[in-house]
Amino acid sequence: MKNVRNLTEGAILLAALTIFLLITIYIPPLSIISVFILPLPFIMFSAKNDLKYIAVFFIAAIIISFISSSFQGLGLMVLFGTAGAVMGYMTQKTKSRSAILIGSTLTFIVGLIIFYVVLVTFMNINFIQEMNTMLNQSMKQSAAMLKALGNEEQIKLMQAQNANLIKNIQQLAPGYLITVSIVYAFITQWICFPIAKRFGITVPSWGKFRNLRLPKSLLWYYLAALGGYLLFHPQEGTYLYLALINARFVLELFLLIQGLACLFYIFYQRSIGKGLAVFIVILSFILPIVHYIIMILGITDLGFDFRNRFVKKE
Repeated sequence: MKNVRNLTEGAILLAALTIFLLITIYIPPLSIISVFILPLPFIMFSAKNDLKYIAVFFIAAIIISFISSSFQGLGLMVLFGTAGAVMGYMTQKTKSRSAILIGSTLTFIVGLIIFYVVLVTFMNINFIQEMNTMLNQSMKQSAAMLKALGNEEQIKLMQAQNANLIKNIQQLAPGYLITVSIVYAFITQWICFPIAKRFGITVPSWGKFRNLRLPKSLLWYYLAALGGYLLFHPQEGTYLYLALINARFVLELFLLIQGLACLFYIFYQRSIGKGLAVFIVILSFILPIVHYIIMILGITDLGFDFRNRFVKKE
């Protein structure tokens, strides 16, 4: 009886996976949403079955994906399906949302690295080089227009900005990869878990964002990365330089999140509307000065429990 139920549920979920996959590939406007729903069938199946059935479901998904959309669908299915299976299985084992986020992020990072290596090795496609080529072509077209207008100073400024942007893309590629993986894993949980819950799957809750407290060890890691950069002054392009600047990039993102959580906590304790907090969140990603102020708030909160100063006294 159980085998029949698993077979029926698996067939329905595989059909849903095929629909999501075809939408992602052939309807680009909807793919912005469907790419976050692709892991849902794997989450729902893995949350209710053991590893043997999950493996069978995964193999069936590989076959159907290849038949329906060739290698493109197969690559997408493996990349997003593996992350979904990890989310679902960790949900079954009643892991916390934070643990699920970490597990799915690491899975997605490994998947993206393998995906990138396969594209470069077998298909001669390098996203970073393609992006650099597009930026250079755009810069040349803009420079030609400015030259026709006789604006030589603006051309030099634009060339310097373009060179700096290309350098940042090349050097911070690992940091961007980690950031994209974290954001994808978070949004996927945010979208898929409520849907899975409606189908009777027990999912852990996040709790309030204002109560988020990241490990204090993050502060020491950040200080170590910053201290290493200031102490050794590594030359640009070396492995030590790339490791330190990418570590700083990722750790500063976590400190920003901690600072925003602290800000929401303070506003809650002082009964300040969420609208202002949301506005500051937007500014923190637009204005560098706001970004660094919030990051310093996160450092202060991690190091000195700054938010405790604002607890309402009974």
